Amino acid sequence: MTILIAAAFDDDEWRSWWPRLEAALPGERLVRDRSKCDAADIDIALVANPPAGAVQGLPSLRLIQSLWAGVDKLLADASVPAQVALARMVDPLMNATMAETALWAVLGLQRGFFDYAVQQRTGEWKQHALRRAEDIEVAVLGLGQMGRCAVDVLTRQGYRVVGWSTREGAAELPRVLAGADIVVNLLPLTPATRGLFNADTLARMAPGASLVNLARGAHVVDADLLAALASNHISRAVLDVFNTEPLPPEHAFWSHPRVTVLPHVAAPTDPRSAALIVAANVRALRDGQPLAHLVDRARGY
Repeated sequence: MTILIAAAFDDDEWRSWWPRLEAALPGERLVRDRSKCDAADIDIALVANPPAGAVQGLPSLRLIQSLWAGVDKLLADASVPAQVALARMVDPLMNATMAETALWAVLGLQRGFFDYAVQQRTGEWKQHALRRAEDIEVAVLGLGQMGRCAVDVLTRQGYRVVGWSTREGAAELPRVLAGADIVVNLLPLTPATRGLFNADTLARMAPGASLVNLARGAHVVDADLLAALASNHISRAVLDVFNTEPLPPEHAFWSHPRVTVLPHVAAPTDPRSAALIVAANVRALRDGQPLAHLVDRARGY
């Protein structure tokens, strides 16, 4: 049988991924171009932002393994066969990397380092009052593997951390938001969480609180966040993900003095470890063993 790699990789990404996948999957036939083999021979697809229709019309397909942690785009693609097992990338290294980014953002907000960066650009020498970690309450939204890892790292740093997930119910969210100095979003993108940070939700955050969005851009209504910043109800936003990526050059986030923009780098997939995780699921399929990290399509993750 054959493994199709359907990925929107540039040349550098192919040079990074291909040899590692070959090394992790000895004895497997890997193809990038499905026209180079019989479609009936393809039983596994490894995907990373595949074009629509990339895994359609493969009668022997038994597993679609995402190379990314998020699967919302795959679930929204009607050409992805719903009857085929879909697994997402869950890599302990990615969890740790995401927790590092969350800690960096929270620490930067606590100590005012983002404000000092603005002052540097304007040549302003001004010292701000020190806030200690225990003075800061952080709400982590999303308690999957990445969220739990972030909670652990932030707690060990001395912050007062409150976690919330959709399983705890929407009724609890306003209380969590109202008590937090910093909200870190690590929720999966589902119909229930799309546009979660809108005018109403942002208004429920504590006056002067900050938002750190490391999950999906579609969680945030851009215009509502800009309005909350303009009114000073939200003091600062640290954003790694956006409704349109790359973020358009004319977007207000780029030049806003209280918005920090990252180019979707909070927790990139590392081929060195991810290829081994892919290989483990491929072996499980070949050996008739349970597959890891299967997506529940009804829940959306």
